[in-house]
Amino acid sequence: MNDEPAGGSHAFAESLALLRTRRFGTFCLASLLSNLGTWAQQVAEPWLLLSLAASSFVIGLDSFAAAAPLWMFALIGGVMADRADRRRIIATCQSIQALCPVTLVGLLVTGTVQPWMIIALSAVVGLTDALSMPSFQSIVPSIVEHDQIAPALAVNATQLNLSRVLGPALAGVLMASVGAIGCFAANAASYLPFIWVALWILPRGRMGRPDDNRLDPSRPFAGIGTIARMPHLRGALLTVLVSSMLCGPLVVFTPVLVRNVLHGDVSHFSASMGAFGLGGMLGAIVLLGIDARRDRRRISWRFATAYGLVLVLAAVNPISWLLPAVLALAGLSMTVSNTAANSMLQATTLPELRGETASLYMLAMRGGLSIGSLMTGLSIGVLGVREALAINGIGAVVAQIAVGRAWLRSPMPQARSNLAHPQLLRSRSPHRAVRR
Repeated sequence: MNDEPAGGSHAFAESLALLRTRRFGTFCLASLLSNLGTWAQQVAEPWLLLSLAASSFVIGLDSFAAAAPLWMFALIGGVMADRADRRRIIATCQSIQALCPVTLVGLLVTGTVQPWMIIALSAVVGLTDALSMPSFQSIVPSIVEHDQIAPALAVNATQLNLSRVLGPALAGVLMASVGAIGCFAANAASYLPFIWVALWILPRGRMGRPDDNRLDPSRPFAGIGTIARMPHLRGALLTVLVSSMLCGPLVVFTPVLVRNVLHGDVSHFSASMGAFGLGGMLGAIVLLGIDARRDRRRISWRFATAYGLVLVLAAVNPISWLLPAVLALAGLSMTVSNTAANSMLQATTLPELRGETASLYMLAMRGGLSIGSLMTGLSIGVLGVREALAINGIGAVVAQIAVGRAWLRSPMPQARSNLAHPQLLRSRSPHRAVRR
C-alpha cells in the first residue's frame, strides 16, 4: 500500500534534481525571467485596450492577431526547427519580439497609442512566435535524456505557471505605481537573458541526426502527414485543440468578466490571473510526482474534460471573490492536460520530426486559442459573456468525450529512443541524483 507514495516521492525528487544540471537549470531560470515579463504584459495589454474604449470584439481581435500567424507559419517553423540552426532562429525571432514592447513604451510616452497599433504589434509577436516556438518547444527534449523528457516538461511547466503567479502580481505593482508602461518596459528587459541562454545552451547546426536521410528536401511537410496518421499523436493534438479553442478564451475574456459583469477593478483582474497561474503551478507539481512510464493519455483527457466543466462554473459564478478560485481550477486542468499531452507527443514521435510535432502542438494550442477568441468575442457581442462562456464549456465537454473514445482505445507504440545532438551528449556533466 505504500508503494505508490514512495514511487511518487522518488519521481518528484528525480524531477527536481534536473534543476541542478547546468544546462537545464540555467534554461529554466532564463525562461522564468522571460515569462515574468510576458505575463506582466498580458495583464496590462487588455486593460490598456479597455482604457482606450476598445470593445470585447477588439480584445478578441488582439488575441487573434497574436495567435493567427501560427496557422500560416507554424508548420514552416517546425520544418525550420528540424532542418536549420535552432539557436539562430530563436535569437533572431526573440530579438524582433523585444522591439514590440519597446515600441509600446515609446507610444505611451508620446501619448500616441491607438488600439490598432497594439493589434499590429501583437501580430508581429505572433509571426515571430510561429517561426520560433517549434524550435523553443524542442529545446527540452534535446538537452535531457529520453527517460527524463516527461519530468523535464513538467518542471518547465512549473516555472511557466510560477511566472503566471508572479507575473500578474508584478503587473499589479507596476500598474499601480507607474502604469501599464512599466509592464511593457519589464517585458522588453526580460528578453535579454533568454536570448543569451538560447545562444549558449544549443549547439550550432540542426539537432537531428547528421546522417539522417529520411527528411526529403523535395517534400518539406511530409512529416506532418506521418504524424497525423498516428492515432495516439492525433488524439493528443485534437484534445489540446478542443481545450484551446473552447476553454482558452476564459483567460482572454477574464477582464470583461471582471469589469463588466462582476464590477471589479484591476486588482481583482490581477488576482484572478495570478490564481490561474497558481492552479497551473499546482498542476505541474502534481505531474512531477507521476512516474514517467505512466500512460499520459488518460491523464490528459480527464483534465481536459474537467476544464470544460470549470468553464461552465466560471460562467455561472455570481461572486467576484470566487472567481480566483475557479480560475485556479482552470489553470490546474489546462496545465495537467496540455503538459501530459505534450509529454506523450515528444516522447513517442521520431526524433527527426520533433520540431514538426512541436509545431502541430503549438498550432493546436495557440492557433486554437486564436480562432476560439475571435469566435467567442463575436458571440459575447450577441449573447453576453456569461452565456458565451457557458456554451463554450458545454461544447468542450461533449467534444472531449467524442475525442477520448477513439484516443484512449488507440494502441500506444514504444517510446522512441532519444537521439540527441552528439555535441550536447558530450557536453553533459554527470549528476548522481539524475538517471543518465
